[in-house]
Amino acid sequence: MFSGNALPSAISDRHQRLAGPQGIRGIVANGQIFAIAVFASLGGLVYGYNQGMFGQILNMSSFAKTVHPESISNPTARGLLTAILELGAWVGALSNGYIADKLGRKLCVDVAVFVFVIGVIVQACATAPSYILGGRFITGLGVGSLSMVVPLYNAELAPAEIRGALVSLQQLSITAGIMISYWIGYGTNFIGGTGDGQSKAAWLIPICIQIAPALILGVGINFMPQSPRWLMSVGREEECLQTISRIRRVDTENELVALEFLEIKAQHIFDQETSQRLFPEYQNHTFKSDFMLGFHAYARLFTNRALFKRTLVSILIMMFQQWTGINAILYYAPFIFQDLGLTGNTVSLLASGVVGVVMFLATIPAVLYIDNLGRKPVLICGAIGMAICHFVIAGISASFDGSWDQHSAAGWVAVVFVWIFVVHFGYSWGPGAWVVIAEIFPLGVRAKGISIGASSNWLNNFAVGMATSDMLASMKYGTYVFFGLITSIGAAYIYFLVPETKGRTLEEMDELFNDTTGQGQKDLEQMDKIWHELGMFNDVLPNVSHIINSHEKGSIVLAEV
Repeated sequence: MFSGNALPSAISDRHQRLAGPQGIRGIVANGQIFAIAVFASLGGLVYGYNQGMFGQILNMSSFAKTVHPESISNPTARGLLTAILELGAWVGALSNGYIADKLGRKLCVDVAVFVFVIGVIVQACATAPSYILGGRFITGLGVGSLSMVVPLYNAELAPAEIRGALVSLQQLSITAGIMISYWIGYGTNFIGGTGDGQSKAAWLIPICIQIAPALILGVGINFMPQSPRWLMSVGREEECLQTISRIRRVDTENELVALEFLEIKAQHIFDQETSQRLFPEYQNHTFKSDFMLGFHAYARLFTNRALFKRTLVSILIMMFQQWTGINAILYYAPFIFQDLGLTGNTVSLLASGVVGVVMFLATIPAVLYIDNLGRKPVLICGAIGMAICHFVIAGISASFDGSWDQHSAAGWVAVVFVWIFVVHFGYSWGPGAWVVIAEIFPLGVRAKGISIGASSNWLNNFAVGMATSDMLASMKYGTYVFFGLITSIGAAYIYFLVPETKGRTLEEMDELFNDTTGQGQKDLEQMDKIWHELGMFNDVLPNVSHIINSHEKGSIVLAEV
């Protein structure tokens, strides 16, 4: 047996030898996987569009007349209209771990799209605030599910050397959705004029148009490959092997395909044996037993020391992402820019549109370089940059609040620092947080672990959405000081407590998070036994076609090699 990380390095060395290029060259070399990930990331575009769109229509006079003006003018009521979607998304993301494991990643997307479309239809029929509240909650259920399953799907298809780039596509799509929504909202704002005569189409078009990308995703995902890791988890090993071969564009006898298949199989065997050891009473595969296994899998994320380390990282990294204040800006940008001295709805909406463009452009480098630079340096640099922007905006607001008409240049400087803040978020915490939570969990609890992280994102998103309107009204420049301090703490958390995951396979994450004593050592020894039984340390890997479905009753039958 081995101690610490000594033995797994043999597998790591083999993987490093077989790994392809990173960055742009890696994306080109894996063009098929990249195209699949781009399509799947339509889920992010839907999510981002919804984020940016609502802040735009809140500022439209025709929308205010439809849902009653006091619902918009009152900070608390406006906060609830905005944040209710995040509450629904929290529920959707939290419950989606079980659904993604039970139905598969692709069917899970279809369910999320169906729920999302129902919510949009309810909003489009709005005649009172209750329609918006109910519709946005239902829409949130779908958005939350998509926010969890898309990075999960992309992470499970991606080779380690470009996994960060492919998961980052989710955030790039989110920023694309935000950018598109801002400019659509800016354009439709003029339908019927910007005053009391404004047409209902000004806000109905931005709401209804989001159905189109959702339906394209729901139909198209059925033509995409299934996740090989999910196929392994449900016993469809031949399909798993063929899928790996197809997406890597080499035959099933290729050493890279064999190694990836054996790594996935080893993790699956480990999860099965652990489940049988811990919960022997739930191995009869009835609905009740499967539900209870799912429940205990969620519970293990908090009761198992090694898993709790990962769970804590996923919860906290998403908490810090939201309390950078990014969604305070996305949701309330028109109101913030008015507070910073920009006059007129049209000007503030135009300034908001620049936020969308800037964020989209800033996210592109993350897709190209996060696998080269690593997760930690990018997150730390971004947090420091955002904190500085918050403090500068706070200083300008404290100096000139109440006299913006006499200091318009100062107002525009503050606006520029809002744009710079968005740049720092775009290349760092926007994609980086999703990359980390998508790759740190083992196969058996990956979907559930990501759902915990995504639910943390949405719960904190809800809190930010509810609090920001009142914070801006009562704390004024203190709001930016608060966000700046939280962001600074986030930088320290990443530096001291989060391990670097760059270049690690999903199965190698155990090396980063497992203890070397107690249960962690026992788990490593158990995995060591499985690796040896599967022949993963042989000079020549076994013929994987001969060992499919061969792990029965704790034994593995290997072919002659």
